[in-house]
Order: sequence, then structure tokens, then C-alpha cells
Amino acid sequence: MVVQAYILVQTDVGKAAEVAAEITNLKGVILAEDVTGPYDVIVRAEAGNVDELGKMVVAKVQTMPGITRTLTCPVVHI
Repeated sequence: MVVQAYILVQTDVGKAAEVAAEITNLKGVILAEDVTGPYDVIVRAEAGNVDELGKMVVAKVQTMPGITRTLTCPVVHI
């Protein structure tokens, strides 16, 4: 079962476009767009399971230069 999530990303000032462009290169990232509001980039990502998704966020997304904070929102089908 594939797990999908939105990852809300805060970046350093002026880094949103750069982070959005770079994050699209990560395996599992479907879409990344720079936006306005309390978050600077919104990412749609998928992984094989929740553990893989968590590893991607912690090991790859959160360690990218320019990213200061993330919030991961798994997609649920109610």
C-alpha cells in the first residue's frame, strides 16, 4: 500500500523557490511548489509505507540546506 503525504516546509528567507526546485529531485516527491503564507513550500510525496515516508522526511527533506522546519500531513481516506 502506498502512503502519500503533504509536507509543509518553512525555509530561510528568500530560499523558497530554490528549495522547491531542489526537493523535486528526491525520490518519492510527486510535486513541490513554493507558496505564500505560514509555510514556504508544499510538497506532495509518496512512499511504500509510513516508515519509508518518515525516513525520507527525516534523512532527506529535513537535512536539505535552507529548510528550517517541516510538518508532515499523511493523506487519509475516510
